[in-house]
Amino acid sequence: MKKNVKNLRLFDVLRHGKGVFLLRVIHIVFGIALTLFFRRIEIGAAENLPQTGGLIFVSNHPNALVDPALLFIALPRRIAFLAKSTLFKIPVLGLLIRAVGALPLYRQQDAGADVSKNQKTFAVVRELLVKGGAIAIFPEGISHNKPQLQPLKTGAARIALGTVSVGENPSSLELQIVPVGLFYTNKTTFRSEALLLYGAPIAVAPVALDADGQPPKTAVKALTAKIEDALREVTLNAESETQLAAALVAEEVFASFTESENNLAARQEFLRDFLVEIPAKSNAELEKRLAGYDRKLDEFGIEPEFLALADYSKFFIFKQAIVRLWYLILLAPVALIGIIAHFPAYQICKFLAYTQTKKGDFDMASTVKVLAGIVLMPLTWLIIAGVLYYFGFGKVAALGSIPVSFLSGYIALRTLEEIAELSGWANAIILFFRRREKFLRLLAERKNLHEAFTGKIKK
Repeated sequence: MKKNVKNLRLFDVLRHGKGVFLLRVIHIVFGIALTLFFRRIEIGAAENLPQTGGLIFVSNHPNALVDPALLFIALPRRIAFLAKSTLFKIPVLGLLIRAVGALPLYRQQDAGADVSKNQKTFAVVRELLVKGGAIAIFPEGISHNKPQLQPLKTGAARIALGTVSVGENPSSLELQIVPVGLFYTNKTTFRSEALLLYGAPIAVAPVALDADGQPPKTAVKALTAKIEDALREVTLNAESETQLAAALVAEEVFASFTESENNLAARQEFLRDFLVEIPAKSNAELEKRLAGYDRKLDEFGIEPEFLALADYSKFFIFKQAIVRLWYLILLAPVALIGIIAHFPAYQICKFLAYTQTKKGDFDMASTVKVLAGIVLMPLTWLIIAGVLYYFGFGKVAALGSIPVSFLSGYIALRTLEEIAELSGWANAIILFFRRREKFLRLLAERKNLHEAFTGKIKK
């Protein structure tokens, strides 16, 4: 099923900024940071987003603090986050999450947590929702690196039912729960891609509260199950890491057949269909063939998309190569300056993220990169400005170097990406013209794999 998809541009992010001055500044800073960290951010099925009434956004949680930051900059409505109380005690981070209006959740598993304080948080949340506001919560309760949703906590359901079931006329309150699936092509890699996919909203109906003024456990359990089902519709859920890896290889190999290479929502849908239609137990043979094919492509240094060369004339290939090379040559001096200037900061960010992956905290790697980049990149620009001023270039030159440093860094980033892509195309061109038989065999093998895949789907 095709979904309406749009790219989230920096202009859109800045336009959505709301609230007091400090909140707008945080919105701008994280908006710039994330739109630079991710090559592309897509919003899928935005038509599912209600325009009025109280909303509870529920989302999966695969990428630590990047997840709430992404929702913060992408959602068109101002939202209050519910975050575990331990985060409020962390220096700097505690100030930051308070500044964006986050509310604490006290969990039994957190040492020293007083869970009775949740009643105060819930009262604030209910008042906000009654006024037509919006909150966001990660019902899994933890950030993780698992290939599927973890068991959901009941907090979202209890808040929703408790909100609509009080007052003189509970049925008059409009409250909906909106599932948001977060999908990253490679969440630890700089310049990867991200998708926010809205699911169908769940209308919340009032229930009779018990003697303590709480919604009955059966109703809470039923609504939590509905939330889980809705989240599974917009997220990837594999039985194992191995099955998920096979699905990712299949999507990459069959991109040209599914026409999903330019649409993250379609790519994610292909992956979900693969995981549903081809269970891990019946997938061993196809998985082995896909892995072998992927290794062959790696040996030649090409991606499946580069096999599209067979559809173009020699003249077209030559023309495109000249145009793109000329662009690189023209920007090379500025790009070189940007690479040299930002190299130390980039390496420090990379090292800090490596320390997280070494400990197994893969869900924290990109968070560390983003936060370190927010500090170290502007620091780099200020150091350059300070050096220029110290050596007598004057205030104007020093201040003017700040936007120039940013621009050179951005040009360097885009140039390096272009070089990496052209390198793959160059390998494909060499293979196509000098070892055409192997090129055509790879093309034929991919077609056979796709036929085997569609055969399994039909069964």
